[in-house]
Amino acid sequence: MTRDAPVPGSCRVARGDITALAVEAIVNAAQPALLGGGGVDGAIHRAAGPGLLAECRGLPESRSGVRCPTGEARITGGHRLHARHVIHVVGPVWRGGDHGEAALLASCYRRALDLARRHAVASIAFPAISCGVYGYPPDHAVPVAVSTVLRWLEDTGTPMDVVFSCFDAAMAARYRTALATPD
Repeated sequence: MTRDAPVPGSCRVARGDITALAVEAIVNAAQPALLGGGGVDGAIHRAAGPGLLAECRGLPESRSGVRCPTGEARITGGHRLHARHVIHVVGPVWRGGDHGEAALLASCYRRALDLARRHAVASIAFPAISCGVYGYPPDHAVPVAVSTVLRWLEDTGTPMDVVFSCFDAAMAARYRTALATPD
């Protein structure tokens, strides 16, 4: 990607608990039913309290047990979180990289950013979508995440602050490296 003009907004890496960040929206790496789970999904549901689960249960199903298909995004309130909104995305399960995983992962980031813009969100935090139990190798996922976000910021001209929230130092280092050398 060629950069002739500065990208609006900013991107940074933060290490720690995504639920404690001072941003307007946090992204939840959710399961299709949007009823909580393990990892970041469970942490967000615990921190937000029972109101988040109740609101998620009220979202319509696109088919039985699926409120958010893979690659799409849904938005709810933040409930007990610092964040005003939770944007739920369902990332792809890694199946070797030849089954459209990169396109689905990029779609998660774009759709979350589109929802954030529609709801006048000025700052958003993303976890490493699909890199936990969904098995997406971080060395493949991080470049997709960073390039998708930078391209979206540039293409839309939206002045949004984006935080890549990382639980550990190794993941934070991957994001810092990718942000220093975008494609």
